[in-house]
Amino acid sequence: MLFRTANLTQPGEFDDIIDVRTPAEFAEDHIPGAINCPVLSDEERIAVGTLYKQASPFEARKVGAALVAKNIAKHLQTRFHAHPKSWRPLIYCWRGGQRSGAMCIILAQIGWAAHKLEGGYKTYRRNVLEKLDALPQDLTLRIICGPTGSGKSRLLAALADSGQQVLDLENLANHRGSVLGKLPEQAQPSQKWFDSTLLLAMQKLDPARPVYVEAESNKIGSITLPPALVAAMHASECLLVEAPLGARVTALLEEYRHYIGNPEQLISHLQVLHRFHGSKQLEHWIALIHAGDFAALVEELLTLHYDPSYFRATSHHYVQLAAAQRIRSDSLSRDALKKIATI
Repeated sequence: MLFRTANLTQPGEFDDIIDVRTPAEFAEDHIPGAINCPVLSDEERIAVGTLYKQASPFEARKVGAALVAKNIAKHLQTRFHAHPKSWRPLIYCWRGGQRSGAMCIILAQIGWAAHKLEGGYKTYRRNVLEKLDALPQDLTLRIICGPTGSGKSRLLAALADSGQQVLDLENLANHRGSVLGKLPEQAQPSQKWFDSTLLLAMQKLDPARPVYVEAESNKIGSITLPPALVAAMHASECLLVEAPLGARVTALLEEYRHYIGNPEQLISHLQVLHRFHGSKQLEHWIALIHAGDFAALVEELLTLHYDPSYFRATSHHYVQLAAAQRIRSDSLSRDALKKIATI
């Protein structure tokens, strides 16, 4: 064999981790820190796969080999051109098979110490899921509970600024975790990429110190949290954040101002509440939007929908909520939460 193989315990030994899968495969998920140097484009992979099924594996391999050689040549002339002889890349594809093997053979023939990841991305993905199933039980979690708008996310940020360990799940999921939690013009990551970045964040945590996490359901938008993490959160010690209704309304108007500027989108997103509150209530809320009375709308959404559902869910799942330390703040300003975070 012209090249060597490596496993997932060795990535730090390499100068670059190279993902030779297609751009679409890379976009869905990849080893954090990897660069995408595809040996087949998305369209080329589809064409070769179609030829494999409709003609023969032999014809597909001939066409595929020519495309792979062309694309590797392009990478050699551009991205790899300036690398010294001491360059040590780790290369992977879907299963650690032909695509990564072709790249490794050529790089090794040139004289670089090319290594192929054993099992490819599939082995990496299996490793991620195994670690996400085991790692939460090693962490001492502190769950920040409280009704919508009470400043949980703001307190989490203040705790991070004060040097505490935090795990910001909503930031990783790119979603605020509620019916109206979709961020403007920002897509959520794929489930697999969320899992990868979550594991990376968890691996950076010190198990000897507490980790603050905001209470969540098992889903944040379209993202599903790992069952082991959800179970660990439900069993952990809680902190209950309390704030006056008026302060919560003000905070939510600040954080969701993109809806004020786009009332039709707000109306569209509120339709999901129809099954809970019926047509008459939805028509009333839409009338408040058209009148520009967003403060009244937010207050009614909190008292009629968010608060009852939140406390019903948290009291059922978070078994230590009744014994939670209560944190009261009349203000949700940055300075007020900073003071709380340092107590």
